[in-house]
Amino acid sequence: MASSMTFRTLLLSLATLLATLPVLAAPPGAVVTTPQVKAELVAHAPEGVVAGKPVWLGLKIEHQPHWHTYWKNPGDSGLPTTLQWTLPAGVSAGDIQWPTPKKLPIGPLMNFGYEGTVLLPVPLTLPAGFAANQLDVTLHAEWLVCKEVCIPESGDFAISLPAQAATAGHGALFDATRAAQPQPAAGASGTAELQGEQLVMKITGLPAAWQGKPLTLLPETIGVLQNAAMPAVAWSGNTWTAKLPVDPQRSEGPALMPVVLTMPGQPAGLQVAVKVTTAWPAVAAAAPLPSLGNAEVVAPPPSVLGLLPALLLALLGGALLNLMPCVFPVLSLKVLGFASHAHDRRQVLAGGLAYTVGVVLSFVALAGLLLALRAGGEQLGWGFQLQSPPVVAGLAALFTLIGLNLAGVFEFGSLLPSAWASARAKHPLVDSFFTGVLAVAVASPCTAPFMGASLGAAVSLPAAQALLVFAALGLGMAAPYLLASAWPGLARLLPRPGVWMAHFKTLMAFPMFATVVWLVWVLGQQAGIDGAAALLATLVMLAFAAWALGSPALGTKARRGFGAVSLALLAAALVWTLPALHEVPAATKQAEGGWEPWSTARVAELSAQGRPVFVDFTAAWCVTCQVNKRTTLNRAEVVADFKARRVALLRADWTRRDAAITAELSRLGRSGVPVYALYAPGATGPKVLSEILSVGEVRELLATLP
Repeated sequence: MASSMTFRTLLLSLATLLATLPVLAAPPGAVVTTPQVKAELVAHAPEGVVAGKPVWLGLKIEHQPHWHTYWKNPGDSGLPTTLQWTLPAGVSAGDIQWPTPKKLPIGPLMNFGYEGTVLLPVPLTLPAGFAANQLDVTLHAEWLVCKEVCIPESGDFAISLPAQAATAGHGALFDATRAAQPQPAAGASGTAELQGEQLVMKITGLPAAWQGKPLTLLPETIGVLQNAAMPAVAWSGNTWTAKLPVDPQRSEGPALMPVVLTMPGQPAGLQVAVKVTTAWPAVAAAAPLPSLGNAEVVAPPPSVLGLLPALLLALLGGALLNLMPCVFPVLSLKVLGFASHAHDRRQVLAGGLAYTVGVVLSFVALAGLLLALRAGGEQLGWGFQLQSPPVVAGLAALFTLIGLNLAGVFEFGSLLPSAWASARAKHPLVDSFFTGVLAVAVASPCTAPFMGASLGAAVSLPAAQALLVFAALGLGMAAPYLLASAWPGLARLLPRPGVWMAHFKTLMAFPMFATVVWLVWVLGQQAGIDGAAALLATLVMLAFAAWALGSPALGTKARRGFGAVSLALLAAALVWTLPALHEVPAATKQAEGGWEPWSTARVAELSAQGRPVFVDFTAAWCVTCQVNKRTTLNRAEVVADFKARRVALLRADWTRRDAAITAELSRLGRSGVPVYALYAPGATGPKVLSEILSVGEVRELLATLP
């Protein structure tokens, strides 16, 4: 019955996560869909594809709420959308006719871009005498989409336009976009001069309807002004003056600065060319920063694995998952089940099948939740459920109860209605099924060899194929037990049931309690020492309540008395614990052993200095991560090699949800931890090591550094 309680606890834990399904990639064509945007290649040729007649193409981007892409000047961060066309001979594409953007403040930064639906139109020029029956166009587009985290995305599009028939289905959208494009301000002129750290800009000759109104300036030139600074603006007659702080890290000193002025209530801005009349001070050459968004990794990117290789890697990785430390406690339950029914081959086989079904269905259900949340814009990866302190606390309570039950402190039959207890006796296969569910709940934080590439591929495949990969992962994990249960020789090797079973059952309680110790430590990393102490107090009260209500040694009166007291104490402990689970530790740990907190900016800074950077993507709940840390990364010879080659050590802690780390893992072709990446100077991208680190592997890679 312990296992059936496992399933209910897991469901409650998953329900807790619903505040946070797939990365659905559309097939090649005119539409590409990601969790953040829907991008579509559209056309407008109201008079057909004929030389001398207007023919327009455009990338239509529909953003999910709160996500945005960027203008040609993205502002303080971001990248503009780029379009690369493949056109028939003689046909040419013009520049993007950018609509007027909006300001997008992000913390202390100011960016310029688009939310909602935006069209980026491009005019086509057809050669004289163009006589093809249709115009075939392909497009490769790249865009950066951001909310709290930025995700580089791309898409390949194709469209065919009939030469004679009009293509005007998106005419209204093209018309609206044309109306929103900045228009040249006829008769307006602007000058600017440097005055200390400010650029004083004066613009005259604006239309009468714009004079005296509050205006906003959007510079088309990148990296000259402090975009987030509030300029001092004023009207004097028909002259608008703005004092604009210059960016101390500016990369240009242009003699001509085109700007766009916007006014509330006007969809389109006005373009003004501003001439800078004073000389700019010299600009120091900036060190080039490495491109982290297009990292080249040693492991094959999951998007090119294909379905069949992903399935094979998932099967192998699932089988190896049984060797990971986090799965050991549940293995003890399976051994206990085999021993209990060793005399009945049919019972052992049925139990193996039920366990397999529980494992496979749980993997598919958990993967479905992961894919659904990612489709909703959440940046999540494998093991995401243990990034939630309530889930960690719930699992700690569950393993405490299982351990106490195995140790004989209480019996589930004494706690549950007699109908439930009798149902368990009539349906023992339910226990095997829920043991499979429990195995997945505990195993999901681990990543075995070959799992990383298959999981990375799964979250980039269409939903049905992704779920098939996760099902293969579950089948691989359950396969050893399914084969063992179907092998008659195994049952004959096990001893007959007897008194030893009671001692073995008690012995199996201790792996459960060891798992509780690990979970409390994980929660301490997430919620601090106060959260861990509150959870320990709750577990003590839970143990008291389990004994008081379920001990077969207590009489009815004693059970009622102790039970009432225990429930009151448990309620009081929960009042303390529940708020503590959501607390974030007041201060993060100082760097230990030379390790610094990871950020993309820090990687870029160190790489620009010519230093190699080693990044440990880890989490407290990842047992494999902790084993690698103690057996490899903390070894004296590895530490000495890091120091000898001046390798900067960064640690990306994924214990709590971190969208930036999730995005970086995706760029590396991974969906979970551990991941180890070495960014070497001059390399085209980071090299990704295996999930199970060895001293030899790390030292061999470091030996390749200059």
